Amino acid sequence: MERRSFTRFGISVGAIAIAAVLYGSATRADEYSRTDEYSRTDEYSQILRGYKIISEIFPKNTKLNFTGKDLALVGLGSYLVNSTGCNDCHTHPNWANGGNPYNGEPEQINTDLYLSGGRVFGPVDKPIAISANITPDKNKNDMPAGLTWDAFREVMRTGLDPDVPGRLLQVMPWPLYRWKTDRDLRAMYEYLRVIPSLNDNMHPGP
Repeated sequence: MERRSFTRFGISVGAIAIAAVLYGSATRADEYSRTDEYSRTDEYSQILRGYKIISEIFPKNTKLNFTGKDLALVGLGSYLVNSTGCNDCHTHPNWANGGNPYNGEPEQINTDLYLSGGRVFGPVDKPIAISANITPDKNKNDMPAGLTWDAFREVMRTGLDPDVPGRLLQVMPWPLYRWKTDRDLRAMYEYLRVIPSLNDNMHPGP
């Protein structure tokens, strides 16, 4: 089942296994809270789960940009992004027509607007915040939300709005994400580089 799902996107389980071993061995031991051996095994299962999520979210004809990407980090990033609520804020509306699990329907994320932002928080005429488009920005070398890796990490660590110097993001749960390891954050960034760009749906901040 998993092999067929990964092959659909031109990725073999063998390639993921090799990438996981290579990058697992390079990971610093102090980034793990458990034994190194156990953590590698646990992370590998998260990488596989991440690719299973990818295969379930996106239609078969979706073009995902794996070229030059770290396959282990992409899988891990998919697991982290899709299991920790990023979709709740950054995809609006969250669910495709007929795909809302809260209505008892078969779950289907709204991939047409996946992570393209636009959710308004607070009064529409004077919002507290509007969720950002965090898909790859075609005008900025396919960087997620147009952010370099260093800028992305800074946002996640400090909550400082990259568009308004000195302003703290008021809805983004950066006080939680700041506890993630650099590897976790880098994995999330790498995954966001793979998903379809939705530049046409870029939403301005409040």
